[in-house]
Amino acid sequence: MTRHSARATTALRALNEQDPAMAALALWCDHRDRDHGPAAETTGQTIHYGPEFATLPRHEQMGLAAHHILHVALRHSPRLANLALRMGDRFDPRLWQIAADAIVNETLLVAGYAIPRPALTLTGLLASALDTAAAPRQALADWDVDRLYHRLRDTSQGAGGDAQSRALAHATAQGFQPDVKPDAGPADSAETRTDADWHRHLSRALEAGRLAGRGIGAANLRLADIPSPETPWEVILRRLLTRATLDRPTPTHRRPARPFIAAMAESLATGTPEPAFQPGLARHAPAPRVVIALDTSSSLTDDALALLMAEVAAIARRSGAETHLIPFDDAPAPPVRLHPATAMAQLRALDAPRGGGTAFAPAFAQAAALGPSLLIVLTDLEAPLPPRPRFPVIWAVPDARHAPRPDWGTLLDLSR
Repeated sequence: MTRHSARATTALRALNEQDPAMAALALWCDHRDRDHGPAAETTGQTIHYGPEFATLPRHEQMGLAAHHILHVALRHSPRLANLALRMGDRFDPRLWQIAADAIVNETLLVAGYAIPRPALTLTGLLASALDTAAAPRQALADWDVDRLYHRLRDTSQGAGGDAQSRALAHATAQGFQPDVKPDAGPADSAETRTDADWHRHLSRALEAGRLAGRGIGAANLRLADIPSPETPWEVILRRLLTRATLDRPTPTHRRPARPFIAAMAESLATGTPEPAFQPGLARHAPAPRVVIALDTSSSLTDDALALLMAEVAAIARRSGAETHLIPFDDAPAPPVRLHPATAMAQLRALDAPRGGGTAFAPAFAQAAALGPSLLIVLTDLEAPLPPRPRFPVIWAVPDARHAPRPDWGTLLDLSR
């Protein structure tokens, strides 16, 4: 085990007096010194302190240590690695870290910490990149890192590219430097903690700070970015798709079941009455068919659409399922059959209009004509639901927190 940081010891002791919640969270982090790199940097649950950290005044050391303790507590390093793995080449790690730093800095300012100026903040980023004015507390309650990142990347409303460039320009002007590295797995830590562990640590630490009346706990913040143990939507979608496209044996009267054959042979040998006929099972079912209805008026981001289509294409390749896409708003467009090997190229070439109203019934009728094993509807659910069909339906929603709850079907939140 590498020794505990000597450079950060004084700042961490001062945190214990000023902010009981932050001091409690610091106990669950690993603090290490190193001879190179920036003043501080987070990797997994380890905070590395460089030589520059020792040159900072005490209040800035405390603010910087608290900044990285929050990075660890909010699981930014493993979340960064996980999203990079899920999105591949489409992922922009610098933009994601801009969103993470903005949320952490805003939290510290509301809690009364001193951080170097100029500083990247959530309210400043929202105003510069999205032209959105919000009070600090409300912004922290509304935005988590992933949702903010996808909103800055969103090009579905025509302003996404501009929002991304404005966010990058604003962050550069505020002196932003990436200070979180993806979690590459356990290093010198004896124990790797999960989202559920950190959720419990945060809850207990914030309650301790509230009772003490000092620091981040006393600020009574509602943080949307607090990690919670959730199953990624891709895993849920794979399970549902696999279940819907599974080739289940069906009874057939073309051949008898094996128990009937044995019973029939027994009756012939012993002269007993013949048993009742039992049909056998056949696996020659029609090829499964998955239909995706794309609500072109919804707020689905290009990244979420690409991730979902990649999952559907992978299932289609493994199961041999046909995949059909129906773009719709108040009326459906003609269905497009997606080939597993070229599905992403077909999507990029699809000229589907964005905006307009939404009507589910015509799209459901067109989907029913294809005889689907499963219908996936990518929508924001801002329209009356049609009658429940006989086939299973998955409602894939960009952000389920702000969408109506459907009375039937399975809700899939694409923001997680």
